Amino acid sequence: MTTKDVHDPDGIRLQKVLAGAGLGSRRACEQLIAAGKVSVDGVQIRELGVRVDPRTAVIHVDGLRLQLDETVVTLALHKPAGVYSTMADEQGRPDLSQYVANRTERLFHVGRLDAETTGLILLSNDGELANRLTHPSYQVAKTYIAEVQGRVPRGLRRTLLDGVELDDGPVAADALTVLEAGPQASIVELVLHEGRNRIVRRLLEHVGHPVTRLSRTQIGPIRLGTLKPGRTRVIGGKELGALMSAVGL
Repeated sequence: MTTKDVHDPDGIRLQKVLAGAGLGSRRACEQLIAAGKVSVDGVQIRELGVRVDPRTAVIHVDGLRLQLDETVVTLALHKPAGVYSTMADEQGRPDLSQYVANRTERLFHVGRLDAETTGLILLSNDGELANRLTHPSYQVAKTYIAEVQGRVPRGLRRTLLDGVELDDGPVAADALTVLEAGPQASIVELVLHEGRNRIVRRLLEHVGHPVTRLSRTQIGPIRLGTLKPGRTRVIGGKELGALMSAVGL
């Protein structure tokens, strides 16, 4: 069996590429290579003399993809309530463009949140990443915190995990955690890999607990964390690698 030759004599030394991507000093990156933790175009590299073209090489470190194209950017945005998930609203309503007006890239929103739902939404100019994140075949899990009407019964978790039938087909939760349960209102954390329109609100209303407040806190490995409403942060390094790996990139 022959091994694919990934060495590009006109390229840049692999350890220099890794160091430039923020993986540590050049010496630390040499150690990563020697330990067999780096692959180029699917080939594990252990030699320190390999050169690559960072514009075309597909490099993984510890199984995580490196994004080496500096023109490609992915952002996390904490969408406030009352903002529509579009980059240009035809009716002049508040949209996502105001939060990236200072950026030169042409960014697209990855998926949607309805106007009154707050929380994590991704913006990117990486078309392949965006397509995979929104394609149902990759089933990227999304986590929501919902305040709902009424006291949530113990049996609700099993009901949602088993799945219910909505007017546009069945839906099942991946996980449900009751964070607070009171006589008038409850707070639950719900994990779904669904992306249908208003699916969380429709699901919880179907089981008798209409949503009064809803926020998305996580998409795949990307967490909202302490990001304040209306603010963005760049997703990079291992975090971006984990997101790309989640959709097979």
